[in-house]
Amino acid sequence: MKRIQIIEDDAAIRAELKTLLQANGYATVEEGSCDLVLMDVNLPGESGFTLCRKLRQSSSTPVIFLTARDTPEDELLAFGVGGDDFIRKPYNSAVLLARIARILKTTASDTLTVRGLTLDLSGMKALFGGEAVELTKNEARILRCLMQKELCTRDDLIEDLWTNGMYIDGNTLYVNIGRLREKLGQIGARDFIRTVRGVGYRL
Repeated sequence: MKRIQIIEDDAAIRAELKTLLQANGYATVEEGSCDLVLMDVNLPGESGFTLCRKLRQSSSTPVIFLTARDTPEDELLAFGVGGDDFIRKPYNSAVLLARIARILKTTASDTLTVRGLTLDLSGMKALFGGEAVELTKNEARILRCLMQKELCTRDDLIEDLWTNGMYIDGNTLYVNIGRLREKLGQIGARDFIRTVRGVGYRL
C-alpha cells in the first residue's frame, strides 16, 4: 500500500484528503517515510516551497503542491524548487487521484542496464561492477535518457528534464553531466558518457 504524507494546516481539508486517499487504497501518514507528499504552500512558519527545497537536498520523494495560490509565477516556483505537480484549490477529486496515480507509476521501480551499467530509478542509484553510487534526480533523468536513446542532443536532455518538472538551461546541464561522469567514474564506469561535439552526448 502506497503511503502519502499530507502537509496541510487546514484541519478540514486535511481530514477531507485523508478520507479521499484512504477510500482509494492509500495509507496516509503524518511524518516519516512515504511514497508521495501532498503539500500546501501557505503554511505557518516555513512555506511549502521552502520545505520542498529542503526535502530535495536528501530525498527524491514526489511532491504535489495543492494550493489556493494560482499565479503562473507560483507554479513555476513550485517546479523550480523540485515539485512534481501543481494543483489549484478547490481541487477535483478525480483529477487529484489521477495525478497521484500517474506520478506513483512514473516513480515505481524501474531498472535499465546498458553494457554492465545499471540504473535503479527507484533507488536513485547507478551500479557497475558490484559498486553503487547515489544520484540526484537530475543525474538519474539524464542517465535514463542516455541509456534509452544512446545518443541525445542537448535539446533532448533539456526537454526531458523540463517534461519531468526540472527546469534547467544549457549551463546547468553541462554541470550535471560533469557530476554524473565523476560519480560513474567512482564506481569504475569511466568514459561511459562521451561528448558528441556540436550535437550532445552518447553512451
